[in-house]
Amino acid sequence: MLANPEYFLLMVSILLLISVLAGRTSHKYGVPTLLLFIGIGMLAGSEGIGGIFFNSPSITQFIGVIALNFILFSGGLDTNWVSIKPVLKKGITLSTIGVFLTAGVVGVFVWSISDLTIYEGLLLGSIVSSTDAAAVFSILRSKNISLKHNLRPALELESGSNDPMAYVLMLSFLGFVVNQDQGLITLIPLFLKQMIIGGLTGLAFGYISKWLINNIKLGFEGLYPVLVITLMLLTYSLTQVIGGNGFLASYLTAVYVGNQYFIHKKTVLKVFDGLAWLMQIVLFLTLGLLVYPSEIFPIMGMGLLISVFLILVARPFSVFISMIPFRMGMNEKIFMSWVGLRGAVPIVFATYPLLAGIDKAPLIFNIVFFISVTSVLIQGTTLSTFARWLKLDAPEEEKRKYPLDEFLEEPSNAVLEELVLRAEHQVAGKRIIDLQFPSNAIIAMIQRNGQYLTPNGSTTLEVNDKLFILSGSKEKLHEVMVCFNQTNEKELAGH
Repeated sequence: MLANPEYFLLMVSILLLISVLAGRTSHKYGVPTLLLFIGIGMLAGSEGIGGIFFNSPSITQFIGVIALNFILFSGGLDTNWVSIKPVLKKGITLSTIGVFLTAGVVGVFVWSISDLTIYEGLLLGSIVSSTDAAAVFSILRSKNISLKHNLRPALELESGSNDPMAYVLMLSFLGFVVNQDQGLITLIPLFLKQMIIGGLTGLAFGYISKWLINNIKLGFEGLYPVLVITLMLLTYSLTQVIGGNGFLASYLTAVYVGNQYFIHKKTVLKVFDGLAWLMQIVLFLTLGLLVYPSEIFPIMGMGLLISVFLILVARPFSVFISMIPFRMGMNEKIFMSWVGLRGAVPIVFATYPLLAGIDKAPLIFNIVFFISVTSVLIQGTTLSTFARWLKLDAPEEEKRKYPLDEFLEEPSNAVLEELVLRAEHQVAGKRIIDLQFPSNAIIAMIQRNGQYLTPNGSTTLEVNDKLFILSGSKEKLHEVMVCFNQTNEKELAGH
């Protein structure tokens, strides 16, 4: 029945509708939406009431890679460089050393309590070693959790950048399981190659993407999100082809582009926000369909034991050890240890052993799935409570946001000024995006030939345009005038 396009689309649309409605309900009652999406997928599967048979790790992996690109890219676009710069070293340390320590500790523990070999245990440990960007971004942002001491940007930076390390470890230990003659020393060149190439191509594509967006005149606003999606997929795929880590490259490209001024930025951000939610729903529904509940029940005891060890021992150990070089309070380290959310990424990584055909692959997949579900269920539902217990939640006044905060430093001191563009300003014929306007000011409106225009980055300025300039303060107007090649501020002051 599902072979027919109309039945397939009907089933997909029903599942998406149920997921969207469930997401709204879960937000109201504090249940992580990602957990509900998985549950809906399991109910729709062959052992659920939906009866949909799905048993394709390869399709799941393909969907997972595409979805993770959108989720990471959207998270990168929303990442404020000003907020992550102070915590950059912490985030990188957690996403490398922290992941390595977690993989090793969990791997040895799994080897000691099960019949898995040491390499198979380390393979499982590496699969669950990274925190999940989809889970962290979704829960922190959907619950609007505000945290003191730059904890939130540090955690989001870690979750967005630690997948490459886990990916390298997973591929390496998978290779050791298949070919046990390999040595651990082969990890180092593979890691360096993936990270260096991924980092360089990510930054390079970030610069190229910004230039292309601002200089290709597409004519239609709706084509700009399509262009950005194309650049995202090109960044990931080309980086993978040349031997780098595509996830790292995609995330870095998004962080760079998201902190630049480009045409139709607001539209692009809104589109990616919606696509990220769609990809989360599709990804978790697919993962739910792939799982057979009858295979989960037999491993629940072992899965719960590993999950508790990961939450209470391995994650805190990796955080406390990797954060030794930094000045952090005990409460901050405890909370950072608790936000070790596992989600879609480990489950997608667990499909690699299935496709490699190793003997213990089904067992590893089911344990990883159970760990991810329990992590989101236990940790995801208690983040705000833990923040409050540890006195790390920001006061209400710190959470308040002003409509103009994204470009004004001091909203209460904002001033609106008018400027009639003359030939001597030497900017006639230029686009607003090319003026390199200061971040604390915008051209809110343009009066041209008796009509009022709402400008965007691609709007071309013309002589005799009356510009309505909104700035953070009177003192900041000098920076605005520099953009118009005009050093005399008296013209503005006279209005």
